[in-house]
Amino acid sequence: MALTDPIGDMLTRIRNAQMRRKTSVSTPASTLRGRVLDVLKSEGFIRGYSDGALENGQPAYEIELKYSDNEPVIRTIERVSRPGRRVYSSVKNIPSVANGLGVSILSTPKGVMADHEAKAQNLGGEVLCRVF
Repeated sequence: MALTDPIGDMLTRIRNAQMRRKTSVSTPASTLRGRVLDVLKSEGFIRGYSDGALENGQPAYEIELKYSDNEPVIRTIERVSRPGRRVYSSVKNIPSVANGLGVSILSTPKGVMADHEAKAQNLGGEVLCRVF
């Protein structure tokens, strides 16, 4: 079955697994999902991820979730740009998340990166999601 929003699917899997206090969750692998997971790992929202496979042999990522004092590190994770409504932002208008405590993940011409990296490199792009 084809997904229309693979990033939204991955974020929902992470959100649902954290509600059930799971230590890890798997999601089908893709290049864009891997880049988003790289940003989540570098910002300290997840422990990491590794390559694996689903039951049908399709490549997948096994995401290790992170908890602090038995509470999920990710309080909110939401999709901003959707397949039906793309949201783009110039470098001047990149949204701040929780006064800088959270992070917006952007897809820029130089790759997927966090909002502070995009501002430092003077890049705008598509706002994929917000994490706090």
